[in-house]
Amino acid sequence: MTSDVLEPARSGRATRAGRGFRGSATLVVGGVLAGLIVLLALVSLFWTPYSADDTSGGRLTAPGGGHLLGTDKLGRDLFTQVMAGSRIAVEAGLGSVLIAAALGLTLGMLAAFAQGWLDDTLSAFLDILIAFPTLLLAMLIVAARSATLGSAVLAIGLAQSAVVARLARILVKRVLAQDYITAARTSGTSWPRTVLGHVLPNIWPTLVVNLALQFGLAVLAEAGLSYLGLGAPPPNASWGRMLQEAQATFTTAPAGALAPGILLVLLVIGVNLIADGLRDSLDPAARRRRT
Repeated sequence: MTSDVLEPARSGRATRAGRGFRGSATLVVGGVLAGLIVLLALVSLFWTPYSADDTSGGRLTAPGGGHLLGTDKLGRDLFTQVMAGSRIAVEAGLGSVLIAAALGLTLGMLAAFAQGWLDDTLSAFLDILIAFPTLLLAMLIVAARSATLGSAVLAIGLAQSAVVARLARILVKRVLAQDYITAARTSGTSWPRTVLGHVLPNIWPTLVVNLALQFGLAVLAEAGLSYLGLGAPPPNASWGRMLQEAQATFTTAPAGALAPGILLVLLVIGVNLIADGLRDSLDPAARRRRT
């Protein structure tokens, strides 16, 4: 009988260990993929094979020799362009996520603590902002400012802040409904201490996973805006701009499109795997739902 009782426990431990290993492996693979591109971006801050505006390589030179990936139609080194593009992608992702986190968490907290008509008004505002197309928002910001990386990051961050705010509102309201929040308030704990000591520690795992996903979406959005000419202007080598410039010469010089396209896909996959691994590691409820 003892062995029959212990066997399910062993099985449960083995299942949890298997899920933990799967989450760790996913996190490691994602970290390696994203980490290599982040490392490339960091190296580009201090060294690139050529300057961004060096056109001495000759038009559409094949890969090899002094140009690892060849040159583009203007004679610029493609590997240099790819390195610079990795830096722009990382900057766009981080900048957008920081804006989304700051604005989204603030709005979400306000909406969660609001009551009655104020809660309804804030919720309706978030729904409208979520439905507002990122591209149209970028056009409005670019019209007010100029086509720069900062404008693109601001537009993407504002669009993503509504998603973060709605998630934060749901999570905070769920936490505020718990008995331990009532007990903390009854014991005389102030709202700031309640938020810092009870609310934020209980919502941050889900928020971190969501922000990791938003990073990947921001990278894709910046590439799309740059492809349309609404991102970082030349000589900045955004991956989206590289794809736009290389489409006319894809048959004769495919590296110009393949290199930024592959790195863009790898970065997004890596970040999504990191988010998936974080979900398994930080959110026990998500692990239970997935089994």
